Amino acid sequence: MRFLITAGPTREYLDPVRYLSNASTGRMGAALAAAAAGAGHHVTLVLGPSEVAAPPVDDLVRVTSAREMFDAVADRFGACDAFLAAAAVADYRPAAPSAEKIKKGEGPLRLDLAPTPDILAEMARRRRPGQVLVGFCLESEDLEARARAKREAKDLDLVVANSPAAIGAGRQDALLIRRDGACERFEGVTKTDLADRIVAAVGDMAR
Repeated sequence: MRFLITAGPTREYLDPVRYLSNASTGRMGAALAAAAAGAGHHVTLVLGPSEVAAPPVDDLVRVTSAREMFDAVADRFGACDAFLAAAAVADYRPAAPSAEKIKKGEGPLRLDLAPTPDILAEMARRRRPGQVLVGFCLESEDLEARARAKREAKDLDLVVANSPAAIGAGRQDALLIRRDGACERFEGVTKTDLADRIVAAVGDMAR
């Protein structure tokens, strides 16, 4: 199979030195890429700015912004058999980034933010029969309900759900929710073990 995987955060620059981002490390996406490659699949990894070491893959694409990640995915989506959207893409970007460093003033600084492209939703609209789509859902409350709602709204084959406690953690709890409604629960699992389970599930769904 040909896997297309996104990993890491994105950075949405306010000016040449400041940006909006999040705490994602990229470790889950890197673990997925390693698991898929280890299982003998062809792997393309689209990696946002992250200190994580990228595993050996067939195609490594480094990006910074949500728009760059969107374009990289869109260019490669048609050729993939499975798209695993593990990146923590920023939901908003500065509407009018400054070409010069913003100077500190006396009063508060107010920012106008514009939404970034929804990569997973757009790929779901573009999918061809037989492609497997996997989304990730991080929520601080109502985890299972919100994960199920995301799976349905974006017509996904599988959603992997966890809480903010999973960010940077060696072990984590997680839910795997399938299209048929089945929910598999993991407690204290490593990212490596979870990645192996996700890749195996994708292989099962592709048969």
